[in-house]
Amino acid sequence: MNIERKQTNQRMSRTVIHNNTIYLCGQVCSDATKGITEQTQTMLDKVDILLAEANSDKYHLLSATMYISDMTYFKEMNAVWDSWVPQGHAPARACVQAAMARPELLVEVSIVAAVKNNK
Repeated sequence: MNIERKQTNQRMSRTVIHNNTIYLCGQVCSDATKGITEQTQTMLDKVDILLAEANSDKYHLLSATMYISDMTYFKEMNAVWDSWVPQGHAPARACVQAAMARPELLVEVSIVAAVKNNK
């Protein structure tokens, strides 16, 4: 059994790869002073980078769990999400309202994806 962990510290790994499946830890925005639209976009930009580093991309998403601080942001968050996910490649997804690690964070996502091909 081969498990590859990237950017690992005592608490977690940012990426774990096992059996051609990629697990990303929860991703949040780059700037928590911004609104939901920018927080969602910069969060997804981070996902793009981590997936590329793991030999994958948003065309290979398997599942996503979205955490949103308040459902009043749901429509705006979905507008960014819908433009980011390639048509016909939507993953299984759940979205829940949750208390965030810091009050200024509005959205977080946890992603599971498939590796594009064997290295």
